[in-house]
Amino acid sequence: MRASVRRMGNSAGIILPKPVLAELGVKAGDDLSLTLEKGRVILTPAKAHPRSGWAEASKVIAACGDDALVWPEFGNAGDDELVW
Repeated sequence: MRASVRRMGNSAGIILPKPVLAELGVKAGDDLSLTLEKGRVILTPAKAHPRSGWAEASKVIAACGDDALVWPEFGNAGDDELVW
């Protein structure tokens, strides 16, 4: 498979064919890590932050009222004095 380098503003780039995107498991707009290895360009899907999306998910859980303690009777001594 071949791809030609195209001018994109002040830069240049290539268009990745659909089968290549599918093989990488990415879609338009996803981030890729780019490295050079022995004269070759290596593209790999960028790793998401391990906790990405947690803040939004916790807001949804709280909005549904599903954020109560699972075992409220097992609190720790001094929990009421904690300052966050």
